[in-house]
Amino acid sequence: MLRTRPVSVGGVTIGGGAPVVVQSMLNTQTEDADACLAQIAALEAAGCELARVAVPSAEALEGFGRICEASPLPVIADIHFDSRLALEAVRLGAAKLRINPGNIGSWEKVDAIIDAAGAARIPIRIGVNAGSLAREFAERTELTLPERLAASAVSFVEHFSARGFEDVVLSAKAHDVRATVETYRLLASELPQVPLHLGVTEAGTLRQGTVKSAAALGALLLEGIGDTLRVSLTAEPVEEVRVAWELLAACGLRRRTPELVSCPTCGRCQVDLIAIADEVQQRLQEIPKPLTVAVMGCVVNGPGEAREADVGVACGVGKGAIFSEGRVLYTVAEGQIISALFEEIERL
Repeated sequence: MLRTRPVSVGGVTIGGGAPVVVQSMLNTQTEDADACLAQIAALEAAGCELARVAVPSAEALEGFGRICEASPLPVIADIHFDSRLALEAVRLGAAKLRINPGNIGSWEKVDAIIDAAGAARIPIRIGVNAGSLAREFAERTELTLPERLAASAVSFVEHFSARGFEDVVLSAKAHDVRATVETYRLLASELPQVPLHLGVTEAGTLRQGTVKSAAALGALLLEGIGDTLRVSLTAEPVEEVRVAWELLAACGLRRRTPELVSCPTCGRCQVDLIAIADEVQQRLQEIPKPLTVAVMGCVVNGPGEAREADVGVACGVGKGAIFSEGRVLYTVAEGQIISALFEEIERL
């Protein structure tokens, strides 16, 4: 990873060589603090490390304060348009602010937020989106969209720096995969010291959003770009966290639960491989061990193809050979494959 400046969010370090941080955003109403705290608990159980909460109005402030007091995760206040809400969020215990300086209204109001965050010693994420670029950048037709996004983001960072505030994290999101990748490459080149928050905004529903996020964020992470991420999905926030961990694991950066290695189906398969693999995948999510588990449809692909797996099964005609690190242990009937696999997993 690129060595950016470390930023502390309620004790969680973003940048500075720390592991990429997983975060999500609540979709419960902030006024209902109990519902928000229940969702934060579910997010934490799934591996979320930072929780972002919308503060859309003054009516949300009381609930936001209660959330900050009781949350097991550091809470980020998501603020748009009204600088007074940001100032109150700081007072109520936000661990970090997320603002788009372009929609706060004036530099005077932005500066008041900067000063309040500085006094409270909390960071600010500067968030720039393709759909809400400030007019001076949106109208620069001689620039590509990534260039406009990067120019806008850089200008904001420079303003914060000139005011003596360096405790920033930066994002510049688009819904287009190529534009997202090109924008973050520009930011990593122009502002190598600033931690970057990765994301594809408005990525879509669970499958489409997962694919778009994996394409864009995976490319960046493999290049060493990115210090924290949110996989934005039109789905329950817990799904965002699960996809984020799968993405980090696939990139070889972090692993929280076991990896499933399973072969594609073909005419050689003589068991219900799809059902077996689906159930194994579901149950593996509850196991906090960085193992590799293989579910192979026939002897062509396993255990030889999956000899690196900690434990696995190579299926035959209505049966499966349970193996570990390429060595066959014993054979069981199809109906016993899953229970046998998890018995072996528990022994590890």
